[in-house]
Amino acid sequence: MRSWKYLLGFNVPLMVFLALYLPDGWSFLGLAYAFGLVPLLEVLLPISPANLSTIEEEAARKDPFFDVLLYANVPIQWGLMGYFLYLVGFGNLSTLEWVGKTLSMGVACGALGINVAHELGHRVKSLDRALSKTLLASTFYMHFIIEHNLGHHRHVSTDDDPASAERGVTLYQFLPRSVWGGYRSAWHLERERLAAKGLNFWSPDNEMIRFTLIQAALMLAVVLIAGIPALLSFLLASAVGIGLLETVNYIEHYGLRREKKTSGRYERVMPHHSWNSSHPYGRLMLYELTRHSDHHYLASRPYQILRHFEDAPQMPAGYPAMVLLATVPPLWFSVMNPRVDRVMAGLQESSSSDMQPA
Repeated sequence: MRSWKYLLGFNVPLMVFLALYLPDGWSFLGLAYAFGLVPLLEVLLPISPANLSTIEEEAARKDPFFDVLLYANVPIQWGLMGYFLYLVGFGNLSTLEWVGKTLSMGVACGALGINVAHELGHRVKSLDRALSKTLLASTFYMHFIIEHNLGHHRHVSTDDDPASAERGVTLYQFLPRSVWGGYRSAWHLERERLAAKGLNFWSPDNEMIRFTLIQAALMLAVVLIAGIPALLSFLLASAVGIGLLETVNYIEHYGLRREKKTSGRYERVMPHHSWNSSHPYGRLMLYELTRHSDHHYLASRPYQILRHFEDAPQMPAGYPAMVLLATVPPLWFSVMNPRVDRVMAGLQESSSSDMQPA
């Protein structure tokens, strides 16, 4: 059961498929499932903070079943995208259906096209990283694999990270900064990588140039096969997925800051630098992304063995509900700012006590 429960993650593409297949208001089913039913279930179900034992963890690490689940999302995501493009290009949809199907497809872009790509992108095997890039291409966000791994994980919870929100910053202030800042950072990081290897920036070795050409070719192919309206729909669905990703970035580190030492370097990333959630349904739907504290503490740990830390900052609800809350800044601030203040005050007290003589 510890393995098979992750099959619940396929409820997202199932609901998106039904949203694409069914007419009229059913077109919103993917959105309604992710941000209606799932938050409700997480209110009703108890949290699940239990961790695997050492023996269970080692068995789960070696079990190929967990990788197969991730790999299956690649053809599913592209199958959904192909069906979506067919419908918007040739399906004679009503305005209501087009809006609903585009939003539902956007949920798949966020949950499959970026979230699963995020997990695969942290792996070292070339196949896993290639599949990650394949998924990211379905959302026109291929630079994410560079910026997230080399930028965000290095600078998280500092002012140097565009994807870490300061206390008092609204989601709407954060989104453009994170999107543009992450894209700009990816170019900078790729320049640094090529320079360190003595390679020419303007060459096929530059992944950012390759990503740009791949995504441009994909846009052209969509226009030639399904027309400009299909491309615009593709871009809008991708924008929804990107917006979901960046909103998750917003809630994951809101207000948390790493201490800057006298040397000018920041302290090591610890579990208390990320907001954690052990609400069960969101955990399974997002392949344990919500155990974010452990992910940043040790990014090489695969999703199936991520741990709950009791002393990590805990969200009052699961990720889907917190995403909804973040869209209303006054409510978000009233819920989260007191929690941020308590966490940061506790860290300051701990730091002060560590400096006292024994």
